[in-house]
Amino acid sequence: MKLSAASVVSLGLPAVISGGVIECAAAEKFPSRPIRFLVAFPPGGGADTLARVVGQELAERVGQQVVIDNRAGAGGNLAAEIAARAAPDGHTLLQATVGHAISTSLYQKLGFDLVRDFAPVSLLASTPFVLVATPSLAATSVNELKALAKAKQLNYASSGNGSPSHLAMEMFRSAAQLELQHIPYKGVAPATTDLLGGQVMMMFSTIAPALPLIRAGKLRPIGLASRTRSATAPDVPTISESGVPGFEASTWFGVLVPTGTPRPVVAALNSDLAAILKQPATRARLVTQGFDVIGSSPEEFAAHIRAEIPKWAEAIKRSGARID
Repeated sequence: MKLSAASVVSLGLPAVISGGVIECAAAEKFPSRPIRFLVAFPPGGGADTLARVVGQELAERVGQQVVIDNRAGAGGNLAAEIAARAAPDGHTLLQATVGHAISTSLYQKLGFDLVRDFAPVSLLASTPFVLVATPSLAATSVNELKALAKAKQLNYASSGNGSPSHLAMEMFRSAAQLELQHIPYKGVAPATTDLLGGQVMMMFSTIAPALPLIRAGKLRPIGLASRTRSATAPDVPTISESGVPGFEASTWFGVLVPTGTPRPVVAALNSDLAAILKQPATRARLVTQGFDVIGSSPEEFAAHIRAEIPKWAEAIKRSGARID
């Protein structure tokens, strides 16, 4: 990724003015040291896996080490706060997630502004939520679930108040015009345990951990919360095609850098990430982990973030969730 003067000029940037000269000079030396990739989750999970796959490929392309820095805490906001304060030179990346878009409205006090403090580089991938139910529930489709909910009181689990799984269900409940009882848990694991035991009826889960349970017959898929069927589970219909047109709720991952990072550096990072995500072996590896590989331009990612913030804000408003 080290940029020559010719490659910088080819980007069409105004290198003849002083600001452009500074940007070009910064880009020509980039990267000059290891790159820090901040991840808002602990090692071993899906987000960490994605970061390590991409980080390894990026390191090979740029000739510098990419250090995965797991900074779980504060609902995923700690990593973002650290990244927002980092030098805007491209050597600090943040793995942004849907959780950061949610935090914008969920937290009254937040140590970063997702739009003001960061420059988008690229979307990486998404993993759709899947609505799963205990096999004893007398519904196998969205329409059957809607009919059942009119006849009896149904409940659902989430990984906690204001969590993505909670808010995804709030959006579904509103779109499908259902009355459902919310039972929050302290994390995905206890919620899944009680769902498997039949103590709760359904929940939204990301597809990777749910798929083995679906294949084993321990959970029943009702529908995917994505625009199109997932490459990971092509036989599971979408909620949109099954009775709630246009419904979509997924967790996504992308790369941000601090605002002020030189434009040629952002462009070079985007180019490298695009090349990584196009590699068949990399795509196949991520699909097996439950990801739908996306990729985007910086402008497309910026538009995605601007659309996501109000969407989740509305779900938060309906849920009444708020964190001081």
